[in-house]
Amino acid sequence: MNAARRQFPLRPPELLGIFLVAGSVLAAGTTTAEKPSPVVIGETFTIDSKGLGEKRRVNIYLPAAYADSPDARFPVLYVLDGGMAEDFLHIAGLAQVCVGNGTMRPFVLVGIENTKRRRDMTGPTDNADDRKIADRVGGSAAFRTFIRDELMPQVTERYRTTKETAVVGESLAGLFVVETFFLEPELFDTCIAIDPSLWWNDRRLVKEAGEKLRGRPNLEKALYLASSDEKGIAEPTKLFADILTESAPPGVRWHHEQMPGEKHGTIYHPAALKAFRSEFKPPPERKK
Repeated sequence: MNAARRQFPLRPPELLGIFLVAGSVLAAGTTTAEKPSPVVIGETFTIDSKGLGEKRRVNIYLPAAYADSPDARFPVLYVLDGGMAEDFLHIAGLAQVCVGNGTMRPFVLVGIENTKRRRDMTGPTDNADDRKIADRVGGSAAFRTFIRDELMPQVTERYRTTKETAVVGESLAGLFVVETFFLEPELFDTCIAIDPSLWWNDRRLVKEAGEKLRGRPNLEKALYLASSDEKGIAEPTKLFADILTESAPPGVRWHHEQMPGEKHGTIYHPAALKAFRSEFKPPPERKK
């Protein structure tokens, strides 16, 4: 996650619509400014997490069809790094555009705002340098438990959803996505990992990938990988893709999108566009 996303954190009020304030516009023919009004794009609520021992904020984007079709239910896309000052806004905007132009099915988006990102997105490590990136790392199991046992039930209770779930994350969040694909594949139907930090723990996930894949011959999931020109990320991601070629069960539908023209700080948006169009494309229209 680049530095720009960490600046100016926004904390919307509890259970109010998330909004951006429009600039003042002079009314035609007058000298007084029109009072700005909020532009509502979603909802937000918090969960007092017993497992994590802290309050977690969740941001929600509902597709237009949610209001237009009051009896319809929708799949859910969980967005890691999902705060207002993180990736929620640009992913929600991307989904809105893709649904609007017919290249993506409508999803309920659930953005999980960070508190201690490097703690939650990383698994245990034996590498001393890894442990220097934060005062605490290796909390991915607890974060996954929070998603499964606390967040998902809340989303199911509050919104009209189907059982289909997906997750998207970039960098360390991409590492979390791949780890979840291996350790708890039943949690998500589709996993999208963009520039995943597979260097973590001396590439342990990559080294163990073949054995884990062969140990689940009946696994049926979708996995989408994308990688930039970042050498420390592109190399282990390519190695992981090679292992998938050799060892992925027939039911695992996977793709590796190599994007050498992108850098680690630029890949997320264009890669997410490709991933959404690939993994969430609408079914073909029936001929009349």
